[in-house]
Amino acid sequence: QWGQTGFVKALRIVHLYRCPAHSRCYINDFSLREYLAIFKKTVAMHEVFLQRLAAHPTLRRDHNLYVFLEYSQDLSVRGKNKKELFGGFIRNIVKSADEALITGVSGLKEVDEFFEHERTFLLEYHARIREACLRADRVMRSHKCLAEDYIPISVALSSLGTQEVNQLKTSFLKLAELFERLRKLEGRVASDEDLKLSDMLHYYMRDAQAAKDLLYRRLRALADYENANKALDKARMRNREVRSAETHQQLCCRRFERLSDSAKQELTDFKARRGSAFRKNLIELAELELKHAKASTLLLRNTLIALKGEP
Repeated sequence: QWGQTGFVKALRIVHLYRCPAHSRCYINDFSLREYLAIFKKTVAMHEVFLQRLAAHPTLRRDHNLYVFLEYSQDLSVRGKNKKELFGGFIRNIVKSADEALITGVSGLKEVDEFFEHERTFLLEYHARIREACLRADRVMRSHKCLAEDYIPISVALSSLGTQEVNQLKTSFLKLAELFERLRKLEGRVASDEDLKLSDMLHYYMRDAQAAKDLLYRRLRALADYENANKALDKARMRNREVRSAETHQQLCCRRFERLSDSAKQELTDFKARRGSAFRKNLIELAELELKHAKASTLLLRNTLIALKGEP
């Protein structure tokens, strides 16, 4: 187990990664509310990931994780450069082509119904959650744009309120205050949707891609095992290099069985984890949406009452 200090340090390092020095991400460049929303989002997503690492039966004992959580100084972190991004793109192309060759050209059939069902499900699930990510991002950006559109309206009404000398002055000032408060409410709605919906969908879209990669590695191991069986049969027919062929076949068999066992456990955990996470985040988002809707309705009602009560 790691102490609270190590976990706080990890979150601080994560925050520094999201706001590097060259981006000049300082509080004076943003409103305090926007800065806190970004920090809250950063902490929440990485807290989920660190808790998952700490609960993993293998990674929880990894020495690098201990170093990361216990390191007392700042870590030097950076994003991927162009060469690394291009290398990852090429590897994805090679992996997709290899998977197509295994399933299409060689005609390799899945031997386990569980993995065949999971593969079919993950292909559909990944496509749907990717579409959900795009739609959630559009909704969140719409709320942000609406909040920004309230700014010139509030400024114009406030300017009119300072110029008028008759009874319209109070009305203009109250309407300016109304739009300023509505802007803050829309900003909170956008931040909550970004944290509770968009981030969750993006996280599990990447998790689904990782599950697909896991199934590909198992399929590759199965293809290697089948090829090792064929090579062993040929070696026995020629009565040459039988011992090395048997050794290679046994290694491929053990690797395939080990990957199958770990993959089945990982996919089962993934199913339970995403179900509980979606339920928790969607319930919290619905509660926040109701809270903001009630606040907006109350604000509009009080403003109308105030306007009607003017002499």
